[in-house]
Amino acid sequence: MSIEIKAPTFPESVADGTVATWHKQPGEPVERDELLVDIETDKVVLEVVAPASGTLKEVFKGEGDVVLSDEVLAVFVEGAVAAAPAAEAPAAVAPAADAAEEDGMVNPAARKLAEEKGVSLAAVQGSGKDGRVTKEDVLNHLKGATKPAAAAPAVTAPAVAAVVTAGERAEKRVPMTRLRATIAKRLVDAQQNAAMLTTYNEVNMKPVMELRNKYKDVFVAKHGVKLGFMSFFVKAATEALKRFPAVNASIDGNDMVYHGYQDIGVAVSTDRGLVVPVLRDTDAMGLAEIESSIGDYAKRGRDGKLGIEEMQGGTFTITNGGTFGSLMSTPILNPPQTAIMGMHKIQDRPMAVNGQVEILPMMYLALSYDHRMIDGKEAVQFLVAIKDLLEDPARMLLDV
Repeated sequence: MSIEIKAPTFPESVADGTVATWHKQPGEPVERDELLVDIETDKVVLEVVAPASGTLKEVFKGEGDVVLSDEVLAVFVEGAVAAAPAAEAPAAVAPAADAAEEDGMVNPAARKLAEEKGVSLAAVQGSGKDGRVTKEDVLNHLKGATKPAAAAPAVTAPAVAAVVTAGERAEKRVPMTRLRATIAKRLVDAQQNAAMLTTYNEVNMKPVMELRNKYKDVFVAKHGVKLGFMSFFVKAATEALKRFPAVNASIDGNDMVYHGYQDIGVAVSTDRGLVVPVLRDTDAMGLAEIESSIGDYAKRGRDGKLGIEEMQGGTFTITNGGTFGSLMSTPILNPPQTAIMGMHKIQDRPMAVNGQVEILPMMYLALSYDHRMIDGKEAVQFLVAIKDLLEDPARMLLDV
């Protein structure tokens, strides 16, 4: 029985998607719930899995093609694995290229380009997995075919020398992914549409580090998750947001929207770009729940398995450039939020304490804020409140 493989139903905020990667090729056997194709949208990568065990018969949308919600991507044959493609491969007519196609050794995008340019796939050397012919292989073949006169008399040795040229200034042009393009647009919009300023402060991390070292083993034994620094910053930010509601607000046209809850987004770096999943109602979350949620978001973010609903909303954002060694930076607002806090690298520095010089683990904090909504006084006091809470963590428990 033939089944149409369709694109997922996109939310109202997502107009369309792009076929990112086909994990299965026509003629390839597929198990039920096995991943067929990734669809990349402006926000997340959505997975389309096999509805049953069978064979992928035909693909209508190649990698890079734009698809709409519920649009047909391919035809899937349930049951007989070797039936459809193998039966239509007469040995007398089909050359080596056709055999490769039936074995799933040709990328759909490569096949489409080869048909448009009249290229015989038998002459194209595949560089993909298991020798699969990719779109880039066809393009490289076409480039080579445009220089027949100069290439024909050349001997093998000079050809190799031409490929490996000392000091060659190679370039590679790669189109932006939809996620990267959306991130770029939002960042530019944030700088153009907001009166963005940044204030800085520094925090002595010794009290938090001592508390963490004292209880980290007990914490893992009880909760099954490691006690990191991010949970302390989330709790400190939550308390500070309650004290300074303007930092937790957003701007909607000419209206200022004050939120009576704290939904904090935590920036997660992935190969596809930066994503910001949101921790909901952080005031009601404990340190263990925060650490567990962040770890889960980070893993699924890197695997491209975050849901759109998990990245929508948010009243405040925390980003941590310190994990990559950043000592100080200026974070950019995440609209429509009016503030974002940047954490940085913990570094030992000589500090004056009660007239004495001590070496302390210090971290710079940065708060970027929209001056249309937040005055400088509020921004500075908000960051000072976080500093005070982190330098005396017991205050978070006592709410003082």
